[in-house]
Amino acid sequence: MGKKILIVDDEVHIKMLLEQTLEELEDECGVELFTASDGEEGLGFINEEKPDLVFLDIMMPKMNGYEVCRTVMKNDELKDIKIILLTAKGQEVDRKQGLELGARMYMTKPFDPDEILKVSREMLGL
Repeated sequence: MGKKILIVDDEVHIKMLLEQTLEELEDECGVELFTASDGEEGLGFINEEKPDLVFLDIMMPKMNGYEVCRTVMKNDELKDIKIILLTAKGQEVDRKQGLELGARMYMTKPFDPDEILKVSREMLGL
């Protein structure tokens, strides 16, 4: 069964750029890419599809990234899902909060596509 990556971000351009970046993994390794436009939609997908890796924005409508991360990490069936917070919030306090909630990594925008690919390969063991 192929690996699944979910991108959760309300900014259309960021979502598209991440998708274009990660398409390389889709072509080379059979990774499936999915997207969600807000935290609520993202959490619904996580519950149903249990992706292997989630790129999660923090500032989103309906449910922010911290709330999604907290909810996922409290669920024994979901807590092995690797979450990378990818956000414009660059303060140390924000980073610390995200990692304390269980995110595997905290990255800030703008991001380097090569770094996104490298991190994705590492997280998925590709």
